[in-house]
Amino acid sequence: MSNNTPSSPPESFEQAMAELAQLVSQMESGQLPLEASVAAYARGSELVKYCAAQLDKVESQVKVLEGDMLKPFAADAAGEGAQ
Repeated sequence: MSNNTPSSPPESFEQAMAELAQLVSQMESGQLPLEASVAAYARGSELVKYCAAQLDKVESQVKVLEGDMLKPFAADAAGEGAQ
């Protein structure tokens, strides 16, 4: 938690995930004081919401590209590897 502005949005999905992983690691260590743990939880909640919104946005874009017919990614990847 190097940033003291809890509502500052991350620059990217990847940055949000990295910050979230760092917060989880700090919280799991059990070394944070109570107030810092509560702040880390609040920031983590914001990051989770941001990431979920980004994933929803990307899913909508994929639906447009695929004509609203999402295909299973795992099946496509397995089919390509078998060829």
